[in-house]
Amino acid sequence: MRSAISLLLLGTLMIAGCDKRSGPGSQANETISAANAASEAAPAAAVADKGQLDRSHKGEAAPDFAFVDPMGKKVTLAAFKGKPVLLNLWATWCIPCRAEMPTLDALAGKKGDALPVITLSQDLKGRELVDPYFAKAGFKNLKPWTDPDMAFSLGMNANLPTTILYDSAGKEVWRLAGEMDWAGAKAAALLAEAS
Repeated sequence: MRSAISLLLLGTLMIAGCDKRSGPGSQANETISAANAASEAAPAAAVADKGQLDRSHKGEAAPDFAFVDPMGKKVTLAAFKGKPVLLNLWATWCIPCRAEMPTLDALAGKKGDALPVITLSQDLKGRELVDPYFAKAGFKNLKPWTDPDMAFSLGMNANLPTTILYDSAGKEVWRLAGEMDWAGAKAAALLAEAS
């Protein structure tokens, strides 16, 4: 029964689209976007800053949902307390998610242990899909974290991709729904807010 419900929810997410953004209306949200004309003129391989920044959860504690680390052990975000963390919710079937992964890989290499970058797959089949994707993509710095229960995307009502910055006390700084060039200047300014 549980897997049928999960499949139904996954189907709903896929139909809804993995890069859906809520409309304007909340002062806590900001649109992070290059001029639309400029992003439409950019090459298809380039990642545009198309995300919507949401600060309405600022100061909230990180959820205690368990997920699977690259070694196959269950962990929570509490394991990272004492340093800021960038949590990226993504899936192998999500095109905008895959588009921003190389810039997340570059960011993880640049920041190292000072800012762990957790790319948390929301694929139901977990490592069965994520490991081959990582092998093919050739990421040098990202690791295959998985959330086969989709606890984060469902529990936080998050569309994919969604990236959340937590400060060193485990409190949310902001969340961004949609893709971002994580190697760009806008991302650097946003990430500086965790210090």
